[in-house]
Amino acid sequence: MNPANNPLEQVMRRRDTWRGHPSDFHGLTGPANSDRHHPAGLPTGFGELDAALVHEGWPPGTSIEVLSDGCGMGAMGLFLPAMEKLSAQGRWQAFIAPPFTPYAPLLAARGVDTGQVLLVHPKSREDLLWSTEQALRSTTCSAVFSWLGAADYRYSELRKLQLAAADSDTLAVLFRASSAAGNHAPAGLRLQMREYRKVHILKQRGGKQGRDVSLSPADDIPEQPQLWELPAYSDGSPVGALAGT
Repeated sequence: MNPANNPLEQVMRRRDTWRGHPSDFHGLTGPANSDRHHPAGLPTGFGELDAALVHEGWPPGTSIEVLSDGCGMGAMGLFLPAMEKLSAQGRWQAFIAPPFTPYAPLLAARGVDTGQVLLVHPKSREDLLWSTEQALRSTTCSAVFSWLGAADYRYSELRKLQLAAADSDTLAVLFRASSAAGNHAPAGLRLQMREYRKVHILKQRGGKQGRDVSLSPADDIPEQPQLWELPAYSDGSPVGALAGT
């Protein structure tokens, strides 16, 4: 394929797109492209959550919505184990419109190759949707995390993202505000972060829904940064790729 015709290449050539480089993170290395793909039912890294999901892990071929009252960054902790596994593929992990800059030491400590992290900073709502769709349609992303925020989206707009996710082997995660919980959405899996260490399954295609799942401390990796242990600025505000909720 001509690079100029590659959707992700168009995104990467934008001036407001930052691409992770090994030199940015103290010598960490690793390719950011390959043809390797992840299997169906990518384990979440949380035993109770895997047991509650119909695919016994993150479902393939669909978008996943995660709703929260915060900016959604804290919910990124749900995907740390999957991000580590996907790092072995050597493909990009795209962060689109993240409210904070990724905290490289935390990602690296959890086994995520920071040289594969791609940051995209859209300038408008239309740009956000376009960038997300193009990254999903590209074959060079193993994961796409997109922060849609509290804006209202038409079902047709979300449907385009769902179709793009269905045509790819990419882990597709959309972070939205809890206020969207009552709205119809085409995502195959919708989760809501309601309480500390608890995930509510709002919708699950082909599986049980309307249930709470507790994230056991037993699933935490000893002596490694955990979902709830995040660095902070001196004023107490969260910092890093996983700060927020």
